[in-house]
Amino acid sequence: MVSANTAHRPAHRIVFANEKGGTGKSTTAVHVAVALAYQGAKVAAIDLDTRQRTMHRYCENRAETRERRQIDLPGPQCAVFEGEDIAQLEQQVARLGEGMDFIIFDTPGRDDPFARHVATEADTLVTPMNDSFVDFDLIGQVDAETFKVRRLSFYAELIWEARLKRSRATVEQQRREMDWVVVRNRTGHTDARNQRRIDQALTELSKRVGFRISHGLSERVVYRELFPSGLTLLDKGHLGELGTSHLVARQELRALVANLKLPMPARPSELALQPSEAA
Repeated sequence: MVSANTAHRPAHRIVFANEKGGTGKSTTAVHVAVALAYQGAKVAAIDLDTRQRTMHRYCENRAETRERRQIDLPGPQCAVFEGEDIAQLEQQVARLGEGMDFIIFDTPGRDDPFARHVATEADTLVTPMNDSFVDFDLIGQVDAETFKVRRLSFYAELIWEARLKRSRATVEQQRREMDWVVVRNRTGHTDARNQRRIDQALTELSKRVGFRISHGLSERVVYRELFPSGLTLLDKGHLGELGTSHLVARQELRALVANLKLPMPARPSELALQPSEAA
């Protein structure tokens, strides 16, 4: 993690965006939000999926568990987008993000004007994907025979142009450059040949577009089981007996958060999670 003095900076925007559903976007967003809160950061979250509201429901379940068990459960301050245009979205973001270190956006798994807006305004853009060329097609198209990248997708071009625009405005507006991270979820459920092809295609495309690649969360039933309580794998002492696979999953999450290289607030925290902490 990178330390930064955030005293006079607006909240760092972390946007979880993918125009395809089923990539573990909301699960990853919730766990990253809770991980940051455990490290002492002030975290807000806004759910732009006004239909499913998965992240907001997770936060509600977490709040209910906190009250029912009378326990301390660090987490984000959550809200659902309530406006009808971009200006109203930015007003809500300004209110919610005041005094926060991070504001996390969970976007719907479809093309959406508000999701496109926050993606282009992200400080850190996280695009979760499964190890599948169906998912890869969101950012690039490959040749059917060689699996070489043929062209960028509309979404990749959108982010590329947004990053170029941001880089020009970084100095004069004192804005951060956008860091785009493609997160590979559920990698354990694909065969070795497919993984190699995805590796090659992602590496090739990352050099052309400039995103970073990180391993994410494996497919595990525990994530679905924890949803009703709003608990996460980081809530040690409140989960009962955990198996080895759950401990491995916790390490996966810690590695992902570290790989995002987020600017942590420069203040001490009794809740700090150290990478070397025993699982």
